[in-house]
Amino acid sequence: MNRTSLESSQATRRGFLGAVGAALIVRPASATPASMAVAIRQVVGDAEPKRGKVKLNLPPLVENGNTVAMGVSVDSPMTPQDYVKAIHVFADKNPLPNVISVQFGPRAGKADISTRMRLADTQTVVAICEMSDGSFWSDSVDVVITFGACLEDS
Repeated sequence: MNRTSLESSQATRRGFLGAVGAALIVRPASATPASMAVAIRQVVGDAEPKRGKVKLNLPPLVENGNTVAMGVSVDSPMTPQDYVKAIHVFADKNPLPNVISVQFGPRAGKADISTRMRLADTQTVVAICEMSDGSFWSDSVDVVITFGACLEDS
């Protein structure tokens, strides 16, 4: 059997991918303020996070969103009776709203994290901490990005 007759009798990979590509609409994943609110509700439930105790350290103006230094610290004695259970960070325009969640225990010493993250666009970043007494505390920063990250087609 020659190649031409073989290709005509079987679906080619290129033909299959072309047919699939014609049927699918591909869009980059992107969170919205509404999806961030849903993600936050999944963490806090019906509780209303209060301002204070949490400090989100994030520059308000970032030239390149590919690597943004971020830190979150919580004012807590970290005793068995009063400690931070978790810190959660959310961004409203990244591909997914949940950026990071870190669990703590009373023996952690202090509730302080630092890392780097990617930011897709100018957006609001929110840090929420869950305390051992069930309360939630928050801080937020509006960040202006001049060159965004997390973009598939850039």
